[in-house]
Formats: sequence, C-alpha cells, structure tokens
Amino acid sequence: MRSDGRDANTLRHLSIQTNIIRYAEGSALIKSGNTHVICTASIDESVPPFLKGTNSGWVTSEYSMLPRSTHTRNTRDSARGRINARSQEIQRLIGRSLRSIIDLNKLGERSIILDCDVIQADGGTRTASITGSFVALSIAVNDLIKKQLINDNPINDNVAAISVMMRTPGLKLI
Repeated sequence: MRSDGRDANTLRHLSIQTNIIRYAEGSALIKSGNTHVICTASIDESVPPFLKGTNSGWVTSEYSMLPRSTHTRNTRDSARGRINARSQEIQRLIGRSLRSIIDLNKLGERSIILDCDVIQADGGTRTASITGSFVALSIAVNDLIKKQLINDNPINDNVAAISVMMRTPGLKLI
C-alpha cells in the first residue's frame, strides 16, 4: 500500500483539461494524482539562428516549478539569475520527446515553445509535463492547420510518459 492509499500496482488518477489559457495556441492542465502542471504551446513565427533559411521548424520547451509547488518554497530561477540543473535537464527531455514525434520540415520556419509550469508537485512532474505538452502541442498544430498556415499535420505519432518504481528484493521502503 502506498502512502496515498493506492495499491503498489495502481497508477495515480490522471485527468487533462484542455484550452485553459485563453491566449495560448494550445494549453492543458494535467493532474496526475496530486501533481498539477499547466502546459502551454505558443507559436512563434521565427526559428533559432541555426535553422534560418532551412524551411524547418523547431519545438522547444521551458520547465519551472512555482515557488510553493512543494512543501517548502522554491526560489524562482529568475531570482537566482540562472536555471537550475534539474529544470534544465527536464526541459531538454520534454523538447527531445516532442521533437521525436514531429516532422519539423512540415512546420515551416516557425517555432512552437512549450511551457510547463508545475503548480503542485507530488512526484512525476517530468512525465506529467511530457504528456501535457503533447496535448498542448496537438491543439496548437490543429490551430495551424485550421488557419491554413500549414497543409499537413506534422505530428507523426503520440507521446505520453509515466513514472514507475521498481521494487528491489530486500529493499525496505518506508
């Protein structure tokens, strides 16, 4: 039995609410148990310098845990003057995960920026961010198609993530 009352082999309750941010081209609030993450997708009609003139698009992400998303207050990255290593590693993982299922050439020279803001953390924030980002990305791409800014859907596959714990024989969990 887990501390939240679930059996050891039972997943957290998952819910996703879409279109929660009025001004984002795509947005989702994903709740995985007591972990809540707001994911938005913003379309920018430019690409990083290394892609200029290639007719290829880009998908990237930013990840942050809000100051009271945990038991103790986190310091904002802007107050520290730099992003912490954990956040940097997670945002790179999110970006790589989403770029793996999209044909960047079908985007044209535009970027989709995925912002993941953890508003409440209780484990699995990176996996919730990947899944929520995919939902937000899908909504944003559908908006591009609806507005006839792209002809073909660049999303080749679906992506979702889940975290699991494996028990090691002899290891006692408290």
